Amino acid sequence: MGCLQQKSVRLKENWSGSLIVASLTGAFGSSFLYGYNLSVVNAPAVYIKKFYNETWERRYGFSVDESTLTLLWSITVSIFAIGGLVGAIIVTPIVKFFGRKCTLLLNNVFAVTAALLMSFSLLAGSFEMLILGRIIMGVDAGISLSALPMYLSEISPKEIRGSLGQVTAIFICVGVFTGQVLGLPEIFGQESRWPYLFGAIIVPSLIQVVILPFLPESPRYLLLEKHNTSKAEKAFQTFLGKDDVSHEVEEVLAESRVQRNTKLVSILQLLRTRAVRWQVITVVVTMGCYQLCGLNAIWYYTNSIFSEAGINHETIPYVTLSTGAVETVAAVFSGLVIERLGRRPLLIGGFGLMVVFFAVLTVSLTLQKTVHWLPYLSIFCILAIIASFCIGPGGIPFVLTGEFFQQSQRPAAFMIAGTVNWLSNFAVGLLFPFIQGGLQTYCFLVFAAICFAGAAYLFFVLPETKNKTFHEISQAFAKRNKVSLEMQEINHYPGERKSSAEQESTFTSSVNNGETKKGIV
Repeated sequence: MGCLQQKSVRLKENWSGSLIVASLTGAFGSSFLYGYNLSVVNAPAVYIKKFYNETWERRYGFSVDESTLTLLWSITVSIFAIGGLVGAIIVTPIVKFFGRKCTLLLNNVFAVTAALLMSFSLLAGSFEMLILGRIIMGVDAGISLSALPMYLSEISPKEIRGSLGQVTAIFICVGVFTGQVLGLPEIFGQESRWPYLFGAIIVPSLIQVVILPFLPESPRYLLLEKHNTSKAEKAFQTFLGKDDVSHEVEEVLAESRVQRNTKLVSILQLLRTRAVRWQVITVVVTMGCYQLCGLNAIWYYTNSIFSEAGINHETIPYVTLSTGAVETVAAVFSGLVIERLGRRPLLIGGFGLMVVFFAVLTVSLTLQKTVHWLPYLSIFCILAIIASFCIGPGGIPFVLTGEFFQQSQRPAAFMIAGTVNWLSNFAVGLLFPFIQGGLQTYCFLVFAAICFAGAAYLFFVLPETKNKTFHEISQAFAKRNKVSLEMQEINHYPGERKSSAEQESTFTSSVNNGETKKGIV
């Protein structure tokens, strides 16, 4: 009992005020906007299509045909993923040059620009402004979904790294829910007010721009990439809420000595590095399953299932809020228990539960016209699938990407993860209508198979990373990568490693240049 109390006290001590403010502010202006832009286009869809039609008729003198209107709307929705892919590709040089925190701040230029374009598109009579705004907003999301988890993983103590990493997923869910609430008819879900839904994007961006500059940059970035030990020490003191941070500084410097070099690794180098081969494969699998597990299909079916259950058409938007609420509660629950249960049980259990509920949902949708109470079972399955996703698969992939790789490998790893994420997102949007048209309700069996494959892979491959340093996690993968620990250290930088003597000289030089305080190393 005393042991548990001591552990609880230690966990509380790790949550400093600056750490909480940095995580909340960073996520509010980043992952929140990603979630918000996923759901914000749903409520005003009818009014936006009407705007497209009226604009077309004013320009060309005739109404747009149905197929062209559908194409324009599909482009409006799916081009967000193309922008996200662009953002994921360009994030590596940006975080290297500007740092993690400054990247989040500069990224608000994309968000504000997109918000202005989309909110004034109706007034300007230009649907091209709305489409351009969506792609720019996608770039913002692509950058933030890499830079934010990177920042959070580098400012947090290893004891709460999982919980802090889940802030990304929690704010995605809060963003989705907020988009649903603001889209209600009583607020902005009206023909004359839908541009305000996009103008609201400016608010989180401005809040982040006002608060985040007063918080430090990632101490690991300052120490390992900028070689500024003085600023890194102050950043550690601010985030950890204590004066003596010699242990933390020494731990990071020990990682630096193991790595031998802090030069950024390119994507090609990372893919060719045998010592991280299974880490890269695991990130690709988890990020692929994150998008391909069928949650988008659930959103597609929600309104029709609620209608089949006898819910009034005007009431459905309010009932749909339950999906956003369940999503948010499940994500918060995951953040609270991840440091107790670990990553493995939540990820594998989440995918496993999705398999079960997808199977039950397939049966209930197929037979719901023959048994009067089955539509209610379908509603339960929808909520259960959403909760199962948010408990583990909805956020932990971002946490793992930050945990698997050393400092100089992390930007390339996040670029790979982001590319897989956005390509999978685009593939789902492109292919799902054809899958649904061909298989009807049996399309959920495809997603059940993907979830089962993901759970099976993680069961056999994924080690537990809870409370482990980056070096300890690398050691856990060493046997599967078929490299000795000594060889693993050498292989971190194929073709780029300097000699030990040169490294020692470089490190000593950076220390002697006045950045290291006495007694830290």
